[in-house]
Amino acid sequence: MTKNYSAIMYTEFGAASVLELAERELAEPGPGEVRVRVVMSGVNPTDWKTRSGATAMAPVAPEGQVPNQDGSGVVDAVGDGVTGLAVGDRVWLVMAAYQRPGSGTAQEYTVVPADRAVPLPDEASFEAGASLGVPAMTAHRALTVHEGAPARLAPGALAGRNVLVAGGAGAVGNAAIQLAAWAGATVAATVSGPDKAELARLAGAHHVVNYRDADAAERLRTFFPDGVDVVVEVAAAHNLELDLAVLRSGGTIAVYANDSSGGPLSVEVRRLMVLNVRYQFVLLYTVPPAALADGAAAVNAALAAGALRFGAETGVPLHEYPLSETAAAHAAVESGAVGKVLIRVATSN
Repeated sequence: MTKNYSAIMYTEFGAASVLELAERELAEPGPGEVRVRVVMSGVNPTDWKTRSGATAMAPVAPEGQVPNQDGSGVVDAVGDGVTGLAVGDRVWLVMAAYQRPGSGTAQEYTVVPADRAVPLPDEASFEAGASLGVPAMTAHRALTVHEGAPARLAPGALAGRNVLVAGGAGAVGNAAIQLAAWAGATVAATVSGPDKAELARLAGAHHVVNYRDADAAERLRTFFPDGVDVVVEVAAAHNLELDLAVLRSGGTIAVYANDSSGGPLSVEVRRLMVLNVRYQFVLLYTVPPAALADGAAAVNAALAAGALRFGAETGVPLHEYPLSETAAAHAAVESGAVGKVLIRVATSN
């Protein structure tokens, strides 16, 4: 007998209002795939940008699409050839919807390739699991692309390194602060005001500076006289001058976003040559598989150790919506909600 379940879908790009509750037919996992009963779905900027069409990599699928890349839940069925996962395992999901329009996490069940389902440590909640994905994996990649970087973060892996996290109150920024501090780096964060400064401190930043202050670079240089080794950058063009003023020779600027306030990124080649600057651009969808595997392992290790946490007490306020209000959840992220926006898909675990 065919089983139907609830899902959020859209059949055209547009505002959050294009998201509608629908019924889908339960599918069986194919070879190398697992089916997951979703408990929590996480919403990231990449989700609304794809839904709006701004960063979509393909037209809307004729059958419609299910949004959201991140989530957590329980393995419900396993396809042929899958090892390391079994029915009943708790997992967190990453890039669930990448090149799979029907596999987003804003639905009661999803079928994904097994390597996009990562075992969720027993110590971690489903809320934490749905908060990982894009933010934590992006942060890990940004912290492991500099010269001499470890492939996988671990305690001591960044000992002696100075890290600057731009936008320390954001989801990626918070994860970068926590992971860098866990790996032994000295971490500074830039923010836009006192409320966000407190969030960055709660995440574990050793130093916090308002990037709008005229003496921001000078203050960062007092903390790091020899300069910053790695900048985790959310606004590459806007923060160009500040980054170059504090970067050490041979340092790396790992760029995972560029907000509209700074316009296009334009650099003076000779100036960057003199500094031997390394610009590394980071987009999770095209990160090599081996690096993704290292990132997932490191994120799980930090999670299990209690070094990667979520909630207001760690600078990541959680905002929860029911599945039926997915449009409101998307609108909240699109309007700049501070913290992590989650959708509770299952009423019980």
